[in-house]
Amino acid sequence: MIEIRMFPARDDNYGLLVHDPASGATAAIDAPDEEAILDALEETGWRLDEIFVTHHHYDHVEAIKPLKARFDVRVTASAHDRDRVPLVDRTVTDGDTIRLGEVPVTVIAVPGHTLGHVAYHIAGSVFVGDTLFSLGCGRLFEGSPAQMWQSLLRLRALPPETRVWCGHEYTEANGRFAHTIEPENPDLAARLDEVRDLRLEGRPTLPTTIGRESATNPFLRADVAAVQAGLDMAGAAAVDVFTEIRARKDRF
Repeated sequence: MIEIRMFPARDDNYGLLVHDPASGATAAIDAPDEEAILDALEETGWRLDEIFVTHHHYDHVEAIKPLKARFDVRVTASAHDRDRVPLVDRTVTDGDTIRLGEVPVTVIAVPGHTLGHVAYHIAGSVFVGDTLFSLGCGRLFEGSPAQMWQSLLRLRALPPETRVWCGHEYTEANGRFAHTIEPENPDLAARLDEVRDLRLEGRPTLPTTIGRESATNPFLRADVAAVQAGLDMAGAAAVDVFTEIRARKDRF
């Protein structure tokens, strides 16, 4: 078992702490905001040992230097990002297994948003940074549509009950776009109702699950016949459908 604390950081980021009660070890997934992370550590009583970096963007690494100075944490990042993430102690590649205390952590390469982006699969949860969002996916700043589609397929292949923890609270805006792609999807309609209620209450829409996203997220559904038909792309290659969906979202 692991314990997870999610908390708002910066403008629309989420910070995440993952704790192994057996060993007492704690990891931050990325380091978006020193003050928010320190507050969460104080609230939980945990001590920070590790930072697992998903990708090099500033809003995910800004607090590494002050946190390392304060706690002497170990910083883990993709080998591709060795020179793009501050103070890296350990690099990882696809398929590597590291540990958080007694808990195994599997590294999944998910290029697309950036070329060095990785996700961390830990005890029934996957920490995906900005590759997959609830009802959306990250912009393609460095990778190709084909790379991102393959990355999303890898995540979609995880067990449907896997909890998905993302780097930002984008669900409401993503949902407005998703509705333009599948206006008749009943699972999506139900999710949009839930999201509206959660946000009205000031509550987060995360975590989501792989199963829920597979049923509602248009970026995971480019190979679904109903989605292809709705785009007048019946029978098209899934990567081409994904490319069209991503282009429409970029213009939305």
